[in-house]
Amino acid sequence: MLREFKEFIARGNVVDLAVAVVIGAAFGKIVTSLVEGVIMPPIGLALGKVDFSNLFIDLSGQHPASLAEAKQRGLPVIAYGALLNDIVTFLIIAFIVFLIVKAVNRLRAEPPPPPNTKDCPHCLTAIPLGATRCAACCSDLAAA
Repeated sequence: MLREFKEFIARGNVVDLAVAVVIGAAFGKIVTSLVEGVIMPPIGLALGKVDFSNLFIDLSGQHPASLAEAKQRGLPVIAYGALLNDIVTFLIIAFIVFLIVKAVNRLRAEPPPPPNTKDCPHCLTAIPLGATRCAACCSDLAAA
């Protein structure tokens, strides 16, 4: 069993997955820091410092002044503001990650492979580059 476990761990895909998880966690911290420290402050300023985290629905009928007061008194509330904040943050993070992945993919884009066919000058059928006769119209391509 120890030998099987060693083989399992030594597989490339398990090691790759472990590396991806570690790098993903570190990258997540970078993106979160970027969103919370660089992107959200100007958005908050543009929106008039709107903070949804204090929005709630009082289920007790006692009308607390704030969410903190309701929690302190143990009143039942639906704290939907935190959910709204998390959704907005998620959408911004997802958009930033999309832009980063798009930029990386553009940098890694490989040039298209060279063509391996050409068009027959007589019937415009795609034929291999080295062909001397068109299979569709039987034209001699060496003379063309």
